[in-house]
Amino acid sequence: MTRDYGQEIDQLREELREIKEMLRPKEEDPRTLIQKIPDMHPDPHIQQILSQLEDTCEEKNQNGAITYLGVYASGGRQSTWIRHQVNADDLLKLIENRMAEKVLTSIGNNDRLNMLLQILRKPMTVAQLVEEGDYNSTGQVYHHLKPLIAADLIVEDPNSETRGTYIVQPHRVQGIIMLLAGISDMLDPSFTKGEWHE
Repeated sequence: MTRDYGQEIDQLREELREIKEMLRPKEEDPRTLIQKIPDMHPDPHIQQILSQLEDTCEEKNQNGAITYLGVYASGGRQSTWIRHQVNADDLLKLIENRMAEKVLTSIGNNDRLNMLLQILRKPMTVAQLVEEGDYNSTGQVYHHLKPLIAADLIVEDPNSETRGTYIVQPHRVQGIIMLLAGISDMLDPSFTKGEWHE
């Protein structure tokens, strides 16, 4: 008896296609994902923005969208930002492509976070960081500055008369503040209960 390899290959292809079809996530009708919630906020301007976000999700078949704005002034500098109708699906991709992990790793150390906080409050030199941050040496400060500089969060201030004065990149201030706002939301026990301990 001779085998028909071509037929066997075709049969395997068909079975593989069926398996892929079974594993493919079922697409939901996006219009059922976002529900209109009237009177969510007492301020009609904010309610209008929410309504626009709901409409945008429906029109663009998105699972979610956010709008945020803010202002932060410190150390003689101000950062003001508005981001409107940011696609939440694109934000989730930051986990899939591991960029969220890279960013969080670059700041995920208490010394780096404290250093970021000090420099966010006012421009600082390495000597000031050693003195005011209770670090043991300039080497220790440079060790923690290095990943913050590599992540483009901290930069030497080009406008400072004192060489080696570091500032938070102006276009990164909003990201830092919004990251902290997200952490604050995660810690808020108003709607959920949990423990942030291993």
